[in-house]
Amino acid sequence: MAYRYVRVVDVQGQIYYGLLNPDRTIQVLDAPPWLTGQPTNFHLGAEDYTLLAPCAPSKILAVGRNYAAHAAEMGSDVPAEPLLFMKPPTAVIATHQPIVYPPQSQRVDYEGELAVVIGDRAYQCTPEQAAGKIWGYTIANDVTARDLQRQDNQWTRAKGFNTFCPLGPWIVRELNTEANLQTFVNDEPEPRQQAIVDQMIFSPAQLVAYISQIMTLLPGDVVLTGTPEGVGPVAVGDRIRIEIEGIGNLENQVTAPPTK
Repeated sequence: MAYRYVRVVDVQGQIYYGLLNPDRTIQVLDAPPWLTGQPTNFHLGAEDYTLLAPCAPSKILAVGRNYAAHAAEMGSDVPAEPLLFMKPPTAVIATHQPIVYPPQSQRVDYEGELAVVIGDRAYQCTPEQAAGKIWGYTIANDVTARDLQRQDNQWTRAKGFNTFCPLGPWIVRELNTEANLQTFVNDEPEPRQQAIVDQMIFSPAQLVAYISQIMTLLPGDVVLTGTPEGVGPVAVGDRIRIEIEGIGNLENQVTAPPTK
């Protein structure tokens, strides 16, 4: 089994990076793994921690319409260059944490995606150099208030609500380009989304290189590589599960906003 790198909080509130063992215990690292964190002799038992999002990015860059079939379903052309937007770090939640349905929206959609985690400072890279800046891979849900996206003509509000960027459950170092991505809602047997990750128009290395011509990517930053066709709405109470072969699954339930 590939190493699974996690970020957790223990019962005292201390946050650690670590390696997840098959028995769900964790070997704690002395620093984030992309900052040369090394295994220590300290272990956490399976009942002694809660999974967090596997990194705490300074910024999240995301890419629109990076699968041709998704561009078609949105009534748009395939972009000639990567179509970039940002999600705030405050949107990040872990697997099994709730996605809060904002009262401003009447339609909230799931968007299952492959996410890459940056391991080294990246600025003005070629695609070949950018490939070496990618430390690992995880799963993301680019939750979107679709009605607000269409209403605003730009995407900050629609993509930026708290809880609108589930990430996890962990990071793996390598991923097969033939890995299958699937999104399920509730207990439906058939996936709402299904695609091979190498069907994306711009590869992860191309995306990182392109972004690095604009801004510096820092270790721990995240790039969402785009969603395949099949996006759709969810309601309060729905459970969204996104699976990527070789990584695992990210699952979150949609909840109503708390009563003031």
